[in-house]
Amino acid sequence: MHVWLEELLQAQMMAALIGALSLAAFAQVFVSYCRSLLASAGKLELSDRVREIADMQGKSPSAEDFGRFMQLVRLCPVHDADRTGVRAIGVYYRLLRILGSKFGARSAGLAAWAEREREGCSHFAAVVLERCISSNRNLLTQQAGHV
Repeated sequence: MHVWLEELLQAQMMAALIGALSLAAFAQVFVSYCRSLLASAGKLELSDRVREIADMQGKSPSAEDFGRFMQLVRLCPVHDADRTGVRAIGVYYRLLRILGSKFGARSAGLAAWAEREREGCSHFAAVVLERCISSNRNLLTQQAGHV
C-alpha cells in the first residue's frame, strides 16, 4: 500500500509539472501573439477621422483610452480577422493593468513597460476602430450604389 501511495504522489507531481510547463508555454505564446499584434498596429498612423471620433485632439492614445476605443469598436461589427485579436488584446490589457498595479510600485521599469504596452493596446483598438469605420463606409457606399 505504501508503494502505491508513493507512485500516486509521483504521478500527481508529474501531472502538476506538465500542467505548469504547459501553462508557461501558453503564456509565452499568448504574450508573443499579443505583442506581434501591437507591433503591426503600431506601424499604422491613425486618421484624423478616428482622432476626431475618439476626441483625441491630436495626441497619441493613452493607456486609459483603451476602454473608450473598445466601446466604440463594440458599436460596429468587427471583421472576423480582427475578432480574435480584439479579444486577445482585451485580455492582455487587463493582465497588464493587474501586473502594473501589483508590481509597478516595486519596479519602476516594470511599471513603465506595462504602461507602454497598455498604450500600444489603445493604439491597436484605435486601428481596429479605423478598420470598422472604413468597412462600414465601404458597405454603405456599396448599398447606396445598389439602390
